[in-house]
Amino acid sequence: NTGLRLHDYRYLLCEVCVPDRSSLQLLEDRSIYNTLRAAVKRAHGDYGSALFNIGVIVKYLNAHTGVVLIRSRKKHYRLIWSALSFITCLENRGQMVQCFLNCLHVGGTIRTCQKFLVKYNRQQLHRMLPDCKTDAEKQEVRKAILSCSLSNVRDEEADEDGSDDDDDDDKET
Repeated sequence: NTGLRLHDYRYLLCEVCVPDRSSLQLLEDRSIYNTLRAAVKRAHGDYGSALFNIGVIVKYLNAHTGVVLIRSRKKHYRLIWSALSFITCLENRGQMVQCFLNCLHVGGTIRTCQKFLVKYNRQQLHRMLPDCKTDAEKQEVRKAILSCSLSNVRDEEADEDGSDDDDDDDKET
């Protein structure tokens, strides 16, 4: 037990942006984690690498929508956030996927990120549907976006009361 409480973390809700949306299907949380770790080391050296190793985890990845939830210690989330701009591709399953990570929201709890994501998904649904070529694709996009509630996030916040310690620290970009 490290003595950290739930409000000692920040959650970066990000979107993996790729030229070809079908390449999102190749993504795994392990590749996001490794790419982010390398970007932090490149941007912030050994200091950043050490901070990354003691508190960063990829909590959630939706390979249909490209939504990623990254947990970081509250004291160091800006360092992790700043390294996102150094990511230009992900290596996964032996393939290089050109991409960038867009930070959509920074929250104090998974629940605040989830609330933001529900609003964001409504907007995205209207943006993505015109690009679908078949009815089956449209159904898959609807299903992926409407079910994207971070409900598969690992259990540590199961008993969270839903309030942020520093609600004013939540940011939308």
